[in-house]
Amino acid sequence: MGNSEQTERVSPYNDEDLEYFREIILKKREEALADLEMLSQSLKDSTENTSDESAYSFHMADAGTDAQEREKTYMLYNRTRKFLKYLEDALVRIDNKTYGVCKVTGKKISKGRLEAVPHTQISIEAKLKRR
Repeated sequence: MGNSEQTERVSPYNDEDLEYFREIILKKREEALADLEMLSQSLKDSTENTSDESAYSFHMADAGTDAQEREKTYMLYNRTRKFLKYLEDALVRIDNKTYGVCKVTGKKISKGRLEAVPHTQISIEAKLKRR
């Protein structure tokens, strides 16, 4: 390891810890991708069903419920996409060895917090101050 590499490391966590967090993130990413696939399919199905049903006369309340469900699914879909982006960014920080540093205080984010919210960039102290 060259000297320049040592000064680059901003992360308070060693490589072993970073790999541990990488595993957590990859697992969450896998789950999120599966959710996204499911939500995407659900949106596709509901869009296809809408055109079928409009050929028949059906209760307006059903149409409202369907629209509401679709909206909820769409919101979840967008939230999951955003979550995936956060996870991807966290993986980049692991690669850059800048992972686990609070962007507000510049201090180490606790292991417990990162285990619970592995994509976070804010320590619990900073989060509580923001309220």
